[in-house]
Amino acid sequence: MTRDSRYDILFEPIRIGPVTARNRFYQVPHCNGMGYRDVSSLAAMRGMKAEGGWGVVCTEMVEIHHGSDVAPYVELRNWDDRDIPTLARIADKIHEHGSLAGLELCHSGFTAVNLYSREAPMAPMAMTASSYHFDPVHARAMDKDDIRNLRKIHRAAALRGKEAGYDLIYVYAGHGLGIFQQFLSRATNDRSDEYGGTLANRARLLREVIEDTKDAVGDTCGVPVRIAMSEFMGEAGLEPKEVEDAIAMMAELPDLWDLSLAAWPKDSQTSRFAEEGFQEPYIKGVKKLTTKPVVGVGRYTSPDTMVRVIRQGIMDMIGAARPSIADPYLPKKIEEGRLDDIRECIGCNICVTGDWTKTPIRCTQNPSMGEEWRKGWHPERIRKKERDAQILIIGSGPAGLEAGRALGQRGYRVTIADKAREAGGRVARECRLPGLSAWGRVRDWRLLQIGKMPNVDLYLESDLTADTALEFGADHIVCATGAKWRRDGAGHHQYGPVAVDAAANVLTPDDLMAGTKPKGAEAVIFDDDHYYMASVLAELLVKSGTKVIYVTPASVAAAYTANTMEQKFIQARLIELGVAIHTSEALSRVDAQGLVTACVYSGKERRHETANVVLVTSRKADDALYLDLKQKGAPVTAIGDAWAPAAIAHAVYAGRRFAEEFDAKPRDVLEVPFRREMIALANG
Repeated sequence: MTRDSRYDILFEPIRIGPVTARNRFYQVPHCNGMGYRDVSSLAAMRGMKAEGGWGVVCTEMVEIHHGSDVAPYVELRNWDDRDIPTLARIADKIHEHGSLAGLELCHSGFTAVNLYSREAPMAPMAMTASSYHFDPVHARAMDKDDIRNLRKIHRAAALRGKEAGYDLIYVYAGHGLGIFQQFLSRATNDRSDEYGGTLANRARLLREVIEDTKDAVGDTCGVPVRIAMSEFMGEAGLEPKEVEDAIAMMAELPDLWDLSLAAWPKDSQTSRFAEEGFQEPYIKGVKKLTTKPVVGVGRYTSPDTMVRVIRQGIMDMIGAARPSIADPYLPKKIEEGRLDDIRECIGCNICVTGDWTKTPIRCTQNPSMGEEWRKGWHPERIRKKERDAQILIIGSGPAGLEAGRALGQRGYRVTIADKAREAGGRVARECRLPGLSAWGRVRDWRLLQIGKMPNVDLYLESDLTADTALEFGADHIVCATGAKWRRDGAGHHQYGPVAVDAAANVLTPDDLMAGTKPKGAEAVIFDDDHYYMASVLAELLVKSGTKVIYVTPASVAAAYTANTMEQKFIQARLIELGVAIHTSEALSRVDAQGLVTACVYSGKERRHETANVVLVTSRKADDALYLDLKQKGAPVTAIGDAWAPAAIAHAVYAGRRFAEEFDAKPRDVLEVPFRREMIALANG
């Protein structure tokens, strides 16, 4: 197959200072939870993007000095010459496939608390340091010596980046995380000297560092500037018009303008709260100000939309982080005319949780993400079958579909059976909830791939028992039967059941997704799950005319979603919908009048009278069929939620893992099933 000529513009080379990108696909810097700790994994992941056709592949933000230490977060470090081999390994992997390697240098200013280095943070002005854990640390105001030293530090880091082989060396003023944005913004710069006050003064350091970087490495390296177009503070902070004025002052100075929003949660909004291309209103004016290439992001997955934003003069290159994670081969698939094969990002931000939890990145759509080196997984290829075998998969949810797809790709004969009328399992139900329609891509992509495989069959409305499953005569049976929401109150705060009166009208997410309507006009949702489900159901009920009270033992609604950077969006949405939110209340019991909670601190009880109690607490594996088959001695494996309920990403990963390991040499329980980067001990 060949690409449609409509997309030729996407494959035009783009000059960035002294270097040229082979096409317009630009993987912007993004974090990954691996950093300096898991360098080989990180290098393999970036290399996979280059292999997949991204013309530019960048690192995450890279610390340039021990006085800008963001521990406990695990980013790359460029503190001194000892970091060059680490940085070079990543650049080399990117270069293997003909892509440009970009290095995003970062001094984080007041957002680097320096817990590891124990240096005092510094910022344009004296202020509290900013950290996720509210560390009791203040940043000191920088004096002129500090500013001169910062320029020296940045220049030295740029030279190390050049020595490590990078083609693009960034000056970072974005996301509220770069110190040059902190100088640029009135919100974090109250200086009265030549680095404060007017916009020209506040932009002075950014201009000086761009000039320093160009002077140091500009003969062979392009120098992009990543800048935040808005801080969403009104006149108290940066607004698009003022940022445009700053860009106009320095229009031709850098070699590329990389546009973002601040803070990071605004820049990487989930599909629940923002559509593809949501940043266009903030960035569309910049191209008129400069002749240099402009790159922006917006979770672009549609090649037609990509062409539009280029032809409309909004940007020159298609920036992507999350779409490049969901499908590292997105550019190649467009180039080869395989648009249906694009594994589209669903905008769930499970990838972002890797950075927040300091663990390797994962993706709901792409289970190989983060496993390229550790397990040798590839997003497009998988080893061929070891022998002829017939595999029966019971359940067509995310685990079952991914296992069937990957086993089919290996060449096995696969039958997928599901008692439901439609495939997709939990994904089919959840994608109908408010804001989650994009999640249906998990099901749709896999059904499309399976539909191309003559060796994979899917049968719906097939309710198998252990005996009928055995009659099928498969060489192996996979139970991917999912899980059900519990209605006994067991969850994170209390692990066991609570007292539930038989006369109480208790509903679960399964009930509501199946179409059960609450009795009366009010419902209390108790959330001890802390992910998205309770808040989505609250929205569903309010929009259907039910008054909702939201109760949780956590201190905020949907507490886990702080890791997907949407907690504040969720809480704001609930408040806008008129949902009353009661926090720090644990579930004591449920009776015919409603539920009784207890303050998690004082133990004081409170009654919530309601005709409907919706318990969103935890799920229980639907493993009865698996246990029955196992008891009968069948060759059977449970995967996904049927083995251990978790997020959809975990289920997809479980499906891929089963397919990868089927017929492999059995591992001893003491053997670590993936490679690790080991620390070499220093002498003495």
